[in-house]
This record gives sequence, structure tokens and C-alpha cells, in this order.
Amino acid sequence: MNAISRRIAHLDMDAFYASVELLRYPELTGLPVVIGGRSKHKPALQTDGSRHFYKLRDYAGRGVITTATYEARASGVHSGMGVMKAAQLAPDAILLPADFERFRHYSRLFKAAVARVATEIENTGIDEIYIDLSELPEGSLMLAKKIKQAVLEATGLTCSIGIAPNKLLAKICSDLDKPDGISIIGMSDIADRIWPLSVRKINGIGPKAAKKLASLGITTIAALAQAEPEFLQAHFSRSYSIWLLEVSHGIDNRPVKTYSEPKSISRETTFEQDLHPRHDRPVLSKAFTALCIRVAEDLQRKAYAGRTVGIKLRFEDFQTVTRDFTLSTHTNDPAAIRQAATECLRRVALEKKLRLLGVRVSTLVPIDSVQTTEILRQGVLPLST
Repeated sequence: MNAISRRIAHLDMDAFYASVELLRYPELTGLPVVIGGRSKHKPALQTDGSRHFYKLRDYAGRGVITTATYEARASGVHSGMGVMKAAQLAPDAILLPADFERFRHYSRLFKAAVARVATEIENTGIDEIYIDLSELPEGSLMLAKKIKQAVLEATGLTCSIGIAPNKLLAKICSDLDKPDGISIIGMSDIADRIWPLSVRKINGIGPKAAKKLASLGITTIAALAQAEPEFLQAHFSRSYSIWLLEVSHGIDNRPVKTYSEPKSISRETTFEQDLHPRHDRPVLSKAFTALCIRVAEDLQRKAYAGRTVGIKLRFEDFQTVTRDFTLSTHTNDPAAIRQAATECLRRVALEKKLRLLGVRVSTLVPIDSVQTTEILRQGVLPLST
């Protein structure tokens, strides 16, 4: 099937984390709400039955914003921004802690709802998917409305959908009419709908590349499309220059991948204040154990086992250290993962305060491909490095 006849949809949930929390706290609807912080910022039920909500001005630490409602975004708050900086922009915004178990639950709900309408789905994140609609008989607008209704009925949440001949354009389109929007374009619409946009709208052009392009006088997709190949290759690698020109003309032949094997599963946590390896050992030990348990739960839920256990440490001076330990066989047992991760820790000089701790399991295989007797269980030491 050629690119012209393909119909690819990109579905993006609207302010997903914040919207999930508004289902729990409907009294916050229409207010600036930011998701971030820690569990201590969880709303407290007061004696009169009302809830006390923390505000950004109450926050002290170095956490980052996970997401924000559109009302908070109007003040300049956005995901990835430090909470303290966000507090300067919107001090009265409500602060809620991230509840990832709840977010994952709603993620499963909306994806299951979409799968009842269209089965060719590529899972790209907790709040977004690609859908290949090419083989379905209904029109694009009808399908988009049907999918949006299915998601709304299953979750109570809205989403925005972009439909285009490929994944590149579909992702750009899903952001054109947010929230709760539908955008449908063809290749003939690129000049009018896509070229006026910033180059940052292209997934794959990050802040550094955008800054470099801006220094060359290229800030819009139209300007990029009009650039000479030789000019781009004088400033970027040949392969990246070719890609830049292709995507500026809406060319993208990537298929919708309905299945892909994960390469690793990891969890990490950034502490609100640097922790000393000795003085704060009980806190660090508790966090370390919790990470191992969560990684094991992720493996078990996804029906995988892994053979290589790794740790990631970031110290107060931002030095980052990783260590890996290869087991004798595969495991998804939390005690075995912690035991191997502890072996990794022994190979690091813990002399400085820590700001981040992470645990990773890689070299994954589906649990069905491993005999039960081959799965490393609690109490078995790793045998090789």
C-alpha cells in the first residue's frame, strides 16, 4: 500500500494526568492544576468534609511538572518545568502528586476501548497511540468520532485525534485542534496546514537542532522545505539533512508497529533533597527496595523475565554512574533483583550524597519461553558479571 492511500491516526489524550485527577477531584475543574510533587502533597480531608489542596506556593524542592491543565498552561507552566519555577508563574495553581498506578489503569482502559474499534494499534506511550485505519471501510471523520466516543465512555476523558497519510503528519495533526479535537489532512494540505508551523512541531527535531536551524534562519517547516540540500549538509550530517528535507515535505514511510519487544524495564526516583549514603541509609534502603519491587511487578505484569540487572546513581554534583550484573538465568523475582542490584552497589564508591537512584532489568525474554525451573528465584545469587 503506498503512502497516499494510507490512513494513520495519532490519538493523544488531553492533559492526560491532570484529566485523570479531575475525575477524582471534580471540584478542581476549570482551575489551574499541576501534577508533580510527592505523596505528602496529597489532598487532605478536613473535618467539615471538604478537601485541603496544596498550592504551588507551598512547594519546596526540585521536582518537575509531569503535566498541567490548560488553565495552568495559560500561565506558561508546562511539563518538564521545575515545580519551583512553575510556582513563580502560577503560585495559586493547585498541586497534586503523580499517581502512576491510577494513570496506568486509565491508560489500559482507553487503549482497550480503541481496540474495540480498530485493532492495528502501535502503543507509543501511556497517553498516546498510533492507529492504522487504512483497511477500515468507514470514513476518517466517522472513525475519529467513533474512537473518541469509545474513549469517553470507557474513561470519562477526552482525546484529540489527527489523521493523515503517515505517522509524522498524524502526530502533528493531533496537536492542531486541542483539546477534544479532530484534524484530518492529506498530502495536498501540507503547504497550508503544516508549512506555517514551527520546526519544533516535527517529532525528531529537538531543542538543540531547532536552535541550530534558527541560527541559520530556519524557524518554520516551510523554510526548512525550501532549504537547499547542500546548505543543510554543510551544518548537519548527510543522513540527518536528508531526513530534515523529507519530513519537511511530509514524507514518512514508517509502518504502524502493532508489537515490539521491550529492551529493558526500569524505575527511578529523584529525591527532593540529596541523601547521604550513611546518614540517610534507612531512607535510601527503603527507596531501593521499592524500586526493585516495582520493576519486578512491571516484569510480571508484562510477562517478561530478565537476566541483566543494573543500577543508576546520580550524585549531588550530577555525576551519573551505572553498573550492571548478569545473572546465571532469567528472573522477575523482586528479591533476586534486589540481591543482584546490591551486588552492583558494592562496585560503586558511595562517598557523595545521592540525588537519583534507579534500577533496571534488561536482556528480556517472554516468560512463556523460559521453563519454570530456569527462572531465578529468591535466595539464588548471581553467578557472573
